[in-house]
Amino acid sequence: MGEVGVPVRPGRAAGPQGAVAGAVAASALVLSVVVAVTIGPAALAAGDVWHVVATRLGVGDVLGLTTPDRLVDGMVWQLRLPRVLTAAAVGAGLAVCGVVMQALTRNALADPYLLGLSSGASLGAACVLVLGATVLLPVAAFVGATAALAATLGLAAAAGRGASGGGAGGLTPTRTVLAGLAVSQLGAAATSFVIFWSAKGDQYREILSWLMGSVAGATWTSVAIAGGAVLVLGTLLASTGSVLDAFTFGDTAAAALGVPVARVRWLLLVGVALLTGALVSQSGSIGFVGLILPHAVRLVVGARHRALLPLSALCGATFLVWADTLARTVFEPRELPVGIVTAAIGAPVFALLLWKGRSRA
Repeated sequence: MGEVGVPVRPGRAAGPQGAVAGAVAASALVLSVVVAVTIGPAALAAGDVWHVVATRLGVGDVLGLTTPDRLVDGMVWQLRLPRVLTAAAVGAGLAVCGVVMQALTRNALADPYLLGLSSGASLGAACVLVLGATVLLPVAAFVGATAALAATLGLAAAAGRGASGGGAGGLTPTRTVLAGLAVSQLGAAATSFVIFWSAKGDQYREILSWLMGSVAGATWTSVAIAGGAVLVLGTLLASTGSVLDAFTFGDTAAAALGVPVARVRWLLLVGVALLTGALVSQSGSIGFVGLILPHAVRLVVGARHRALLPLSALCGATFLVWADTLARTVFEPRELPVGIVTAAIGAPVFALLLWKGRSRA
């Protein structure tokens, strides 16, 4: 059975333009974070942001800064900055996971939720929301995503053993994708059942808002969880560029280059799932970031993963910072779930990818 979808094809290597693009992307991210914090019902200046951050970090006295206004300090440090940093961490992590999934499955339409993680997280979140235990929402979402991963990999492995007549079998991209689709549909059906059977009153609105993705309630705890997951798991995934380059040419070519294909695929899939689960637990299911950003970055630096992974992280972070800024300001004082904004941008691009895949078939 062939690969599912449109294969990711090797492209030109990243030359000096990769380093330049990385420097530009990093500068754009820092500038975006500062500017996004200034945008809101009460406009602030970039100097206000730097003033508050410097004071909070304990360098205000060294720089000769006065104590910032309490209202400005509260808006920057307690409300806007945690939200913007959480959005940046989630965007960076989802983009990295998207790059890894597309390389492992050799499928240009793969994203971090391909293994059923989103449906599993949604089921866990819906269960605690209908029970009124909102404090457990991040934990329930992470447990649900992890359970979905276990079900997907278990089903894919069992299918592999069956196909090999009871032998060891193989965790192939095709079996993994199909198992993920099955688990995703089952999780979605279970979530719908929980909502239909148990949700009451405002619980419908609360569940729907989470399912569409939002970082509106982000705190410094959210920053610690999402940012910590990206720093640890995201860094580990981003260091696998040469291995992912080998997977781009298929399992046979990767094995010929000395890559233990089955073991590496298991480890990378588990890493993607754990990172995605941690991010989804803080933001809900935000679609299209891990699908679209890797393709946009490939247009600049090519398909070599050593440059593609870190640059995708930077661009994913910047993209979600601005998507969330639009979500909270375009219909002010009402807010949109950020997943609506990412879908409005990503769906047309997704359709274009499908059309291109059709023309190559």
